[in-house]
Amino acid sequence: MPYFLRLLLLLFYLILLVESRNPRRRSWSGQLEMPRLSHLYKKTHDITKLQKGKTEQLLRVDEHDFTMRPAFGGPAIPVGVDVQVESLDSISEVDMDFTMTLYLRHYWKDERLSFPSTTNKSMTFDGRLVKKIWVPDVFFVHSKRITVTAMCNMDFSHFPLDSQTCSLELESYAYTDEDLMLYWKNGDESLKTDEKISLSQFLIHKFHTTSRLAFYSSTGWYNRLYINFTLRRHIFFFLLQTYFPATLMVMLSWVSFWIDHRAVPARVSLGSTTVLTMSTIITGVNASMPRVSYIKAVDIYLWVSFVFVFLSVLEYAAVNYLTTVQERKERKLRDKMNIGGKVLEQSKVQGARSLSLSSPCVPCTCGMLHSRTIMLDGNYSESEANSLAGYTRSHIVTDEEKQEKIVVHLALSDESNTSRKKGLKGHMGLRIIQNTHVIDKYSRLIFPIFYIFFNLIYWSVFC
Repeated sequence: MPYFLRLLLLLFYLILLVESRNPRRRSWSGQLEMPRLSHLYKKTHDITKLQKGKTEQLLRVDEHDFTMRPAFGGPAIPVGVDVQVESLDSISEVDMDFTMTLYLRHYWKDERLSFPSTTNKSMTFDGRLVKKIWVPDVFFVHSKRITVTAMCNMDFSHFPLDSQTCSLELESYAYTDEDLMLYWKNGDESLKTDEKISLSQFLIHKFHTTSRLAFYSSTGWYNRLYINFTLRRHIFFFLLQTYFPATLMVMLSWVSFWIDHRAVPARVSLGSTTVLTMSTIITGVNASMPRVSYIKAVDIYLWVSFVFVFLSVLEYAAVNYLTTVQERKERKLRDKMNIGGKVLEQSKVQGARSLSLSSPCVPCTCGMLHSRTIMLDGNYSESEANSLAGYTRSHIVTDEEKQEKIVVHLALSDESNTSRKKGLKGHMGLRIIQNTHVIDKYSRLIFPIFYIFFNLIYWSVFC
């Protein structure tokens, strides 16, 4: 009996074992069986993705002193850098700086942050971890604000026909080249820019990267990275605002050469207006520029244009002065001619009276004596003797009357010879001065020719 009971118990255990391995039947027939997952959905779990408790930390940050750089005391740690330039916001000529928006990324390896992993080689953390670990102390050299507003030493000697090259410099603050080595991660490909970057006054030619060592006498050598970009200024704005107005003012000053020199108010007001306008243009341009100690290209053009305008005013001053001198001389000459005419009329009257006393026919002959020459010794010339033939001695004037007439004729001849000589000298020596309109005629050609020649030299040198 005991043996039989043992056999029954053994069979019972075998039945239970078989039932436990068979799948349970559904309680209701309408339920569908779930499909089995394929091997694509099967994924081995990574221990780096598993939640760790406080007793088991994946990154043992508390076990290391992250105030020291990785591999402290050993070789310099390499730190790769790449930059994504989003925009070039503004460039100020007055402050000589520029503002740029960019993303800066660093790449380095710290063995103290290594952790075990079966498949993945990285982990994602938020920004709070940065405060606990070591990071490169890279800063922007010559930056003024956190928004990366950096200095740019500009050369305005060719302004506004200039090109500017600015650079953004990156450097470690505390670590020399013996501790930290900065380098561009992918060479020139490390600098990426947006093709839509544009400025109102500049055209961006290119971005490129460079690197060199910077030396400080107190600490030593440091690795420095450069983001260089070249800008070309748009000239069209300055053509409309500066060059065209200045050229038009110079051409407007030439209008006075075609105005009559007697129209003093018109020419004076035109000259003063052009001079004041040029002064306003020069002041406006310099107000928007830094106070540099050298001459800019725009200064050369504006000041030469100002000189041309000022010379046109001086040209009319010379014409007006010479016209006044000429009129004064003509007035004096007319006064002398009036005085000589009066003396000549008096001599005619006296000659007529003297001849009327000797003969009634003498006035016809004496009326022509003002155009003849009588000898100083009182004798008549051969022609005059022939003209007086047929007259008796009583018809000939006495010695006293002859002497009076000789004195009168000498005075008239000396005065006429003197005025004739002065007239010849003035006609030969001051021909252009007397004809003041000739100066305006020459100015109409000289001023435009010289100004065109200046423009050809200017644009060929600075463009």
